[in-house]
Amino acid sequence: MFIIVLGVTGYPLLQSIWLSFHSRPLAGHDVQAEWVGLANFKTVLENAAFRAAVARTLYFTIVSVLAEAMIGVMVALLLDQEFRGRAFVRALLVLPLAMPTVVSAMMWRLIYNPEYGAFNALLLQIGLIDNYQSWLGTPGLAMNMVIVAEVWKNFSIVAIIVLAALQTIPRELYEAATIDSAGPWARFRNVTWPGILAPLSVALVLRTIEAFKVFDIFYVMTRGGPANTTKTATFFVYDESFAFLRAGSAASYALVVVAISMVLIAIYVRLLRRQDQP
Repeated sequence: MFIIVLGVTGYPLLQSIWLSFHSRPLAGHDVQAEWVGLANFKTVLENAAFRAAVARTLYFTIVSVLAEAMIGVMVALLLDQEFRGRAFVRALLVLPLAMPTVVSAMMWRLIYNPEYGAFNALLLQIGLIDNYQSWLGTPGLAMNMVIVAEVWKNFSIVAIIVLAALQTIPRELYEAATIDSAGPWARFRNVTWPGILAPLSVALVLRTIEAFKVFDIFYVMTRGGPANTTKTATFFVYDESFAFLRAGSAASYALVVVAISMVLIAIYVRLLRRQDQP
């Protein structure tokens, strides 16, 4: 297993580090790589377009993860209650998670279609809009529309983790709180919240790392448009490598994205250590 991981992850990482210090086009095996030192990283730091892409990625990550947290906790609390058909509803919760991201993105692209999309039809019928809108073609709306699709796809991860945590909270605690005349909010604050805080923290940090690396949903839904308003950091790396065929500079951009991801991982490890401390 160590050899497999080293071959799949270690070698490409070392190759990317080597490329980041060279100027080399992606096409052509006979092309010699030219040593440029830190010039590629200087370009990364001076590139305003890349900084804007990182800012858009951070916005997407923060908004989507917070929305997934709120919706996931609320859905988990509802599914923790006793009602007829609860097992069936819990099974439905897994469907968005089980659906491939590309399929989900294509579905939402059809829903947002400016000519025959279901979203426009719904809003028009209930009187919220007068004409069909181009939700993915408007710079101020495209990013938020993709966030809606992302939240729908991944809120169930948070809900499943929180629901599993709710099953471990002893019911005697709720009974004791009820005897002490604690209301619903007091029971949530003093019993439910401490019981789900640790699993919820892990879920949110993992979702943050995944959201920051997002690529496929933007590639399918917007291709980085309109006017690059949905071009994320990883999409920037993709364009630099496969559209402009600059392997050396693309590797330097990719390493910066990896460095930011490592910071997020460090935060994740720190949070876990704090939770393990008595």
